[in-house]
Amino acid sequence: MDRHIAPWEQGFQTVTAPPPAPPIPKPPPAPPGNPAWTKGVSGNPAGRPPGRPDRRLLATQQMLDEMRNIVAVLVGKALEGDTNAASIVLAKCLPSIKAQAEKVNFEFDATAPISEQVAQVLDAVAAGAVAPDVGRLIIDSIKSLADVRASEELEARIAALEEVRDASR
Repeated sequence: MDRHIAPWEQGFQTVTAPPPAPPIPKPPPAPPGNPAWTKGVSGNPAGRPPGRPDRRLLATQQMLDEMRNIVAVLVGKALEGDTNAASIVLAKCLPSIKAQAEKVNFEFDATAPISEQVAQVLDAVAAGAVAPDVGRLIIDSIKSLADVRASEELEARIAALEEVRDASR
């Protein structure tokens, strides 16, 4: 077994590493696109023959032809007590019911400042005259109206400033 000699010991020899191998040349880049494709040449020059219907159209027509039978079977199963069939029939035949806010009547001063209008709505909710979700809708509407009014006031102020600036020139 050979003993390893440290650099400070006698008999140490340095070994030089072989020079690095030359880099392997890269192949030239391929031209862009598909080389088998020729510009302006169709893969199907004759195209689909006229009068031959599209497969999707045929499938749709076949489904529509069978639709009456499908509906009849669904209604029959629903009448027999199949709840899945009944839910499908009802979901497709009856319009979906959308929640509507109830009409409310409470003391409200629309000319009051916005903070007082919101306080009036909150008082009506606390008194039970307005449902909480309806009160939230009213407060959101007040906020939207306040945003519109603020934009209008800002626009008027900018127009007045521009008018003063133009008059001073």
